[in-house]
Amino acid sequence: MGTERDCDALVIGGGVAGLTTAVVLAERGVRVRLWTRDPVGRTTSAVAGALWWPYRIEPVASARAWALRSLEVYEELAARPEATGVRMVEGVLGETGLDEVSTWTAARLPGLRAATAGEYPAGPGVWARLPLLDMPVHLPWLRERFLAAGGVVETRTVADLAEAGAPVVVNCAGLGARELVPDPSVRPVRGQLVVVENPGIRTWTVSTGADGSMAYLFPQPGRLVLGGTAEEGAWSLEPDPAVAEAIVRRCAALCPAVAGARVLEHRVGLRPARDAVRLERVPLPGGRFLVHNYGHGGAGVTVAWGCAEEAAALAAR
Repeated sequence: MGTERDCDALVIGGGVAGLTTAVVLAERGVRVRLWTRDPVGRTTSAVAGALWWPYRIEPVASARAWALRSLEVYEELAARPEATGVRMVEGVLGETGLDEVSTWTAARLPGLRAATAGEYPAGPGVWARLPLLDMPVHLPWLRERFLAAGGVVETRTVADLAEAGAPVVVNCAGLGARELVPDPSVRPVRGQLVVVENPGIRTWTVSTGADGSMAYLFPQPGRLVLGGTAEEGAWSLEPDPAVAEAIVRRCAALCPAVAGARVLEHRVGLRPARDAVRLERVPLPGGRFLVHNYGHGGAGVTVAWGCAEEAAALAAR
């Protein structure tokens, strides 16, 4: 086994941001090593819903540009859904006006329209066809694509960025950046999900109540993912039974068939939030440098490819 000195770039973080960035670098001919604390199935990204939409991410203008670039990639990957875990699925963005969405997506989402009362009785809403990712399929696929491009993955916990001796270090540590950088502005936004047997639902729905509570239903192969929550500053990874009951209740109000669905699993993930995504290059001693790519909040999947390409450009500069 070599060391980080045997590579051109070292990527820290094995979630969707780290894996996608590593893929982009490796496929550009860079010798890349990736350090990850957790296997792909235990990363925060593995818990994601994961609908393409820039949710809880700043700055808005940059996030939209990164999202639109990622949309291009996901549209291509959706041609092979069994392999990539990416499908284009129709559904409703509730409590959203068409003008608000079409200002930046109209040219890229030709089927965009106001939802009908039958599709979303609560109204208003927008009907859209968006990428929906099955993360337990997509993350291992990303990892295999990285390995096929010559990348190397090591399971390793990094306590200090000084441990990384590569010419270029790319920090995609997500919530871990809080201690690693250190950057106390990175904070968790806790999300809880309930996975149930799918009673036949084929479209997704995202809804926000008047009190700010969320409800969403994402049909995935063999199951239906129900959400969700957004608890600022909450660190607990233990599912809360009362929260789970409330999630099912909110989702059943949107789709009554959910009420009696058998529960398969409870999941909790901590979104790595920050006031703004940190995507920048910083010099290190000895002529080396560090590229930060973290703080994606609830939109890591949505902006993954746009951010990865920008991070790779910074790394190559």
